[in-house]
Parts: sequence; structure tokens; C-alpha cells
Amino acid sequence: MKILAHLSRILVGLTFIFSGFVKGIDPWGSAYKFIDYFNAMGLTWLAPVAFALGVLLAFAEFLIGASLLFSIKIRFFSWAALFFMLFFTGLTFWIALYNPVSDCGCFGDALVISNWETFYKNLVLIALTIIVFLYRKKTECLLGPKTGNILGALTIALYIGIVVYSYRHEPVIDFRPFKVGVNIPDAMKIPADAPHDVYENAFYYKNKNTGEVKKFTEENYPWQDTVNWVFEKMDEPRLVKKGYRPPIHNFTIETGEGENISDFFLYDENYVFMLIAYDINKTSTKNQDKINELANWALSNNLPFICLTASLTDDCVQYATETGAPYEFFHCDETTLKTIIRSNPGLLVIKNGTIEAKWHHNDIPDPETFRKKFLNK
Repeated sequence: MKILAHLSRILVGLTFIFSGFVKGIDPWGSAYKFIDYFNAMGLTWLAPVAFALGVLLAFAEFLIGASLLFSIKIRFFSWAALFFMLFFTGLTFWIALYNPVSDCGCFGDALVISNWETFYKNLVLIALTIIVFLYRKKTECLLGPKTGNILGALTIALYIGIVVYSYRHEPVIDFRPFKVGVNIPDAMKIPADAPHDVYENAFYYKNKNTGEVKKFTEENYPWQDTVNWVFEKMDEPRLVKKGYRPPIHNFTIETGEGENISDFFLYDENYVFMLIAYDINKTSTKNQDKINELANWALSNNLPFICLTASLTDDCVQYATETGAPYEFFHCDETTLKTIIRSNPGLLVIKNGTIEAKWHHNDIPDPETFRKKFLNK
């Protein structure tokens, strides 16, 4: 039984570490997921604290995981792990039943599983956590208490450093569909034999003889029997099986008039600079001079430089006037822009539709740096 207790402790610890790490290196991604939950629950007033909650949740998971793995304060953190699993097992059961969000976000963008798979995963984890809790007084780090404390402290310190770096730049590991090296047009294609979404329809017909209203499915609804039945209403179609969805499925570049001109940029053989600013009114102007310098250089060398935003055209015009931005503004879905880059603004560079580079606004290169790296001049 002692072996099982150690194995359970290690497995639960590693799972918590992985979950906390992949969310911690993408703090804005965690914040956006919290906002999804708040919107689904009608708690939109909590949106301002989403970022803080995302960071705290990821840190709590990593701290619990590292403490279990290295047997640091095992009695306290076994309680914490048990409380954590009881709460989130109940939450994921509710999510699986009512499907308020399509992805629970338990492993960030690193591993996306269905809501029911998440619940079943938590059932296994809570069983292992109970074993850890029951044997909390009898388990120590296999390397010894002192070594365990040192390794645990170093692991947590390294984690904090990586999280801070990822916040000030881009996530150290990019699990999103818009990672460097991805060809956007290819990632948007749907194979000819790909499965489609399957919906279930419910129809309600009223019996003319008895007045009874009965529910029918597509297989048995009495649409031909007009003598005995009359149509009453139809429920909203319910998705029962999700079909294939390409990794990139909502990327467009639209003019102010709503014309989609994505192909003009996605198939350009030159480097195309795309400044990503999902909300112009929230965009940092700290590095705007560097952005303008690079944009002026690109445009003078016949390299397209545009800004993609979800903001209104009038806001874009005002922003350009105030900052001297020399580039054109086009429109794209806000969620897509937040997925592309975790910086407002951030810079994406593509060539022939392939993502060549991404930069947080703190890392925008000057023209000479870009030229030496990409143009060899």
C-alpha cells in the first residue's frame, strides 16, 4: 500500500504541476477563460478580476503539485489537494451536464479535452488524491526531506520566473494554433471527408382530436398526417456530436465596409506585418514609436504593414491621429485576435501565409534587426 501511496502522490503532483504550468505561462489565456465562465454564469461584473484569478489559480495548482511531488508540508497540501479536487470535480460535473463553455480550460491550450472527459479525468484524480490524503502522515520525499525542500523551492522559483517572463513577453511555449511555422490557409482547410456537426431536432405537434401536445424527433414527426396533427413549435437544434473544426476557423481580414480581403495578404510572397490590437481603446502606446518606425520602414520598402482590430473605424481614425500611426486598419474577430497573440498590441509577420515571427509589443524589432534576421541585408 505504501507503493500505491507514493505512486498516487507523484501522479497527482505531476498533474497539478502540468496544469499550473501550462496555464501559468499563458496568464492572459487563463483570464479569457475565466471571462468565458463569468459570461456563462451571468457574472460579467467579475471580469475585472479575471486576470488576477487566472494567475492565482495557476500558481495554487503548481504550488500544490510541487509540494505533493517533493513531500513539502504534505499534511497541509494533501488537504489543499483534496479540497481542490472536490470543488473542481463538482464544477466539471456541472459543466459536463449543462455545457456552458465548450472547453473547461483545465490544461489551457496545451491539451483540450471534452467536458465529459474532463469530469472522468477528475474522478480518477480525486480517487488518487483520497489515497494521498489517507496516507499523508506516512509519506516522505523518496530523496529525503531536505533534498525535497530544496528541489521544491527551486522548482517554484523557476516557475515564478517563467510566468513573469511570459507575462512581459509571449508564452515561452506556444500551444495556440497561430504558432510560428503554421501556414494559416492550410490550417483553415477542412478535409473533404471530415465529419460534420450532428444536430438533434425536436418537434412539437398538437393532436387535433385530444388537444395533447407531443414531442417528436426527425425520425417520427407526423408531418404528413395533417388530419390528426398540427405543428405547434420546434426547439432550437441541439448539437449532439461535434464535427471536425480546423485549427484556425475564424480568421478574416475585413475592410470597414465588411469586405473580406484575407487572400490579398495571406498569399503575398513578401513579408506582411500585422499589428494585432484587439481593442484600440485598451492598446498600450508605450512602444508606439518603435512600431511607427518599423511600419514606416516596411511601407517605404513596399512591405505591407496593417493593423487588425475589433474596434470601430472611428476609434481607429482617432488612434491614428493621436499616435501618428502610418498603417491602415482592418477588422477581425476579437477572440481570434486574442488567440493570435497575448499582447495588445503585438506584431505578427507572415510570408506566403506562413507565420514567420511573433512579438510582444515589448519586443518589437527595429528595422535593422528585422532586415538582418529575415532579409540578410
